[in-house]
Amino acid sequence: MTETATKVRRHGIAAVKGAVVDQPTLIRCRFDAQRLSLSKKPRRFGPQTGQHPAPFKGRGLSFHHVREYQGGDEIRHIDWRVTARTTKAHTKIFEEERERPIILCLDQRSGMFFGSRNCFKSVLACHTAALLAWAGLESNDRVGGLIFSDQSHWEVRPRRSQRAVLHLLHHAAQANQQLGEAQPEGAATPLANSFEELRRITQPGSTVFVISDFQHYDQDAERQLHLLARHNDVIALPISDPLESELPGGVYPLSNGRERLSLDLNPTLRERYRQQYQHRIDALASSLRRGRIFQLPLSTDQNLFDTLQRGLRLS
Repeated sequence: MTETATKVRRHGIAAVKGAVVDQPTLIRCRFDAQRLSLSKKPRRFGPQTGQHPAPFKGRGLSFHHVREYQGGDEIRHIDWRVTARTTKAHTKIFEEERERPIILCLDQRSGMFFGSRNCFKSVLACHTAALLAWAGLESNDRVGGLIFSDQSHWEVRPRRSQRAVLHLLHHAAQANQQLGEAQPEGAATPLANSFEELRRITQPGSTVFVISDFQHYDQDAERQLHLLARHNDVIALPISDPLESELPGGVYPLSNGRERLSLDLNPTLRERYRQQYQHRIDALASSLRRGRIFQLPLSTDQNLFDTLQRGLRLS
């Protein structure tokens, strides 16, 4: 590795590149993730992960200490053994549950297999998931997720172990590499179905990162995502490419290997395309606001690490 490459890797600013990704590349994201701390409080959310109180009050799961009974203490928490030994009533005190599992929802549908700058959207999504997974493990959180393609999905139950993260990255790389292969014919699984599956594997009180381009985000998908956000912190990371927002001008030949045609991208067509794209982006942003879901857009022409660092305040 050259001196420049070493410096880039050491400072965690390496650009994401390529049309496909493999598991070793995602494993190496662990070095960059060491500079992301998910125990910090991100912008515009409440406490999220790691050593933060859960949003649900109650007895908790771990015993902390015993103290003398005070007025208002629950009788069911009295420690009768200590009370009998000291002849004074004592109450058990429990720590509030502070664990917040991290669930990563990774979109690897065919629409993600596109890019005009640096990398494909699918590759950027995989790197994002890898960074967040390793950062979650560094913060001593349980990490799991759901990876879905047009025809299938893979789920990894959240665990506080390196094996769970490696299992997640293995399926992410596998799904990504399948995008370059011929896809079976048939209707693609609706986005709403994937979000419904995400709800099934997510425990209340989790932090959920949804990494997708949100293509075909309809009312059913919105409903599932809003239901998920009722009992969890949901963070949407919409993936995009600059070519999706604005077409270049000129005449371009197109071919599918058998037929050939010319596409005239005149100003009128380009403006209509830009307006349709902006309408979709505005509709998505409005939907996420209604569901009280924070969004951080990611683009293939931006530095992923810097965007996460600024947008989520993870450092």
